[in-house]
Amino acid sequence: MEGLWMTVAFYLLAATILGSALLVVLLRNIVHSVLWLAVCFVAMGGLFLTLDADFLAAVQVLVYAGAVCIMVVFAIMLIQRGDMGSTNLFNNQTKAAAGVVALLLAVCGYLAAKTPWATPTAAVPGKTVESIADIMLSKYVIPFEVAAILLLVALVGAIFLAKEVKADAHND
Repeated sequence: MEGLWMTVAFYLLAATILGSALLVVLLRNIVHSVLWLAVCFVAMGGLFLTLDADFLAAVQVLVYAGAVCIMVVFAIMLIQRGDMGSTNLFNNQTKAAAGVVALLLAVCGYLAAKTPWATPTAAVPGKTVESIADIMLSKYVIPFEVAAILLLVALVGAIFLAKEVKADAHND
């Protein structure tokens, strides 16, 4: 019975991911696109939970659904276009892009069909978060902190550049 629920959860989450990803691309309002991107990231976190990857699910929701989407919303707020109704502009290369996507999907489908998928023989370890946290905060603490400082510098730089652009716009 558990296998049935996992299968149902997988297909519901996969449908949510595909539907929200399409809405990210097709909506004309960028704020709505970011909200559907957050839905896509949360559903992907749910997919990680069905694979017993609780740490990856938490990182997916915190980093991607939380931080990345908030950064995009901040960038949108700092830019402040007058008309937010049509911020995702479309061009005339939609048919060419659709052809490239169809070709990419065909190649990915072919490669997925030809790949000899291995079935896991060992069970998933129970305490994945503790072992990852122990390694990340002991052996890899310097790269972890450098990445945090790099993200902070990028955020401050983006705010600084946006304020300069905004100040130049008011001077014109």
